[in-house]
Amino acid sequence: MSRSPGRFGALVFRGVTAFAAGLRIPMYEAGNHGASIEGYTRMHAHHRLLRATALAAALATLVVLPAGSAPSAPKTQVWIDVATHSMAGMPDMGGLGGFMMRKMAGGNGPQGYPQSRKVPATQGKLLDIAMYNSLKPGTPAEDFVPAGLDVGKSLPLLPPPPGQSREQHGTSQVPDVEVTIRQYWGCGANVRPGQPKVLTARMKGGKVGMEGGIAPGLFVPDRDIDSEPKYALWPNQKNDKRVSDDSSMVGTHRISGDGVPESLKFDLGESADFMPRIALTTQGAMTDSIEVSWQPVARARGYFLTAMAMQDEHHFVVWSSSEVAGAGPELLNYLSGSNIDKWTKQHVLLPTTAGHCAIPKGIFASEGGKQGMGAINMIAYGPETNIAYPPRPANPKQAWNPEWNVRVRTKSTATAMLGMDMSGMQQRRGEQRQGEQPQQENGAKKLLKGLFRRN
Repeated sequence: MSRSPGRFGALVFRGVTAFAAGLRIPMYEAGNHGASIEGYTRMHAHHRLLRATALAAALATLVVLPAGSAPSAPKTQVWIDVATHSMAGMPDMGGLGGFMMRKMAGGNGPQGYPQSRKVPATQGKLLDIAMYNSLKPGTPAEDFVPAGLDVGKSLPLLPPPPGQSREQHGTSQVPDVEVTIRQYWGCGANVRPGQPKVLTARMKGGKVGMEGGIAPGLFVPDRDIDSEPKYALWPNQKNDKRVSDDSSMVGTHRISGDGVPESLKFDLGESADFMPRIALTTQGAMTDSIEVSWQPVARARGYFLTAMAMQDEHHFVVWSSSEVAGAGPELLNYLSGSNIDKWTKQHVLLPTTAGHCAIPKGIFASEGGKQGMGAINMIAYGPETNIAYPPRPANPKQAWNPEWNVRVRTKSTATAMLGMDMSGMQQRRGEQRQGEQPQQENGAKKLLKGLFRRN
């Protein structure tokens, strides 16, 4: 089903105004917080591009996605999302980084469940747990975890606080504005014939007008579990402890609580563990063909990259590594194994043998030689583990009524700013972790300062 022009236009301009609101962010004074001005500046730039991604998603996704729902099978179901995220060239500031990202989002950033979806707001390892107990929905429970998870003996699973809505949409009036989106796709140093697709959207006096068009985004079934009173969740208001870089999901997990089956105990192996960080590097200026490369990611089943650049406040460029037009930010999330296999065969996703991808020359360049800004996001899709008790009988004709089931999804994502040579960042980052003082990357620093002086 297609979006109506009015609804689609409202989404477009909501994204535009949200991004425009992020163009004037005061510089952070590190002071006693222990974070470098340079690192925080990179975080600001990354966050501004995250806001812009909302616009890209609104433009690229031209279908209405169905609301997620729990499958009607066992009486108790557990969903665990296991993610790793990294930001090329930026130090991991742990909880402080998450706090600053929330402040930049006006205090509405992720403060609990869910925190691992799509492109997370902070880097490192991230974990989300949701349980639905149909006998007593929303009843608190306790998840006893392996010592290797490094979060204590157990994690409390709690329903969200009363009145906490699943999503909050702004209702502010959209001002008159015009934006143009240019859409490119495919790896290669040169722009391919038939590209770009161009869409110009205008809002004036509350009315939407559009010229041209871009390819619609792919339909991705909604398999996420949202924050609703019927679920017991972690992290939550009682316990939002971060997992550490050394945390592991491998081992025995047991969940107990009022109405929870006593048999709810399961073992997770390496396929359900946190995936390694993506060692993502980019080389090339915004006017060049940008070479993106990475090392193989253990347990990955496929890769996908998408980028967005703001040439100025009214001109945006979106690109993806897909050979098929339209694939975009909707793929920056957990995918089922069947979709990974299908889209790899259709060349929407890159195979696990891929280790580099060139962005076509000059697609992000601004007119008049002005320096724009952009960011690229990458995802490595990991395995999915499904466990049910009792196990499914070998005989398909035999009755099967499982007491519970557990689903564990894994992925690794990475973000890098475009137009900056990040080829040496990973090495410097390793040296800094061994106690060396951070070195100034003068070119990148000057560029980022210039970006934040744009008014």
